[in-house]
Amino acid sequence: MTLAIPEDDARLLYCVPDAMKFLSIKSKDTIYALMRTGRLRSVKEGRARKIPASALHEYVALLEREAGEQQ
Repeated sequence: MTLAIPEDDARLLYCVPDAMKFLSIKSKDTIYALMRTGRLRSVKEGRARKIPASALHEYVALLEREAGEQQ
């Protein structure tokens, strides 16, 4: 499974609303909870939290591994 980040999107850091869109998560609270628990890596840029593109891919890979373990 490949994350649906557009090919022409060369950003390295994503804001929370963009991460929500890419991960199909409907709640900011869910994204912040994932960051707080360490399941989704983030960095601080000024006062804002940003999610590295690599962290989005790592999170999807984590979900796939967990799904495979449950089968």
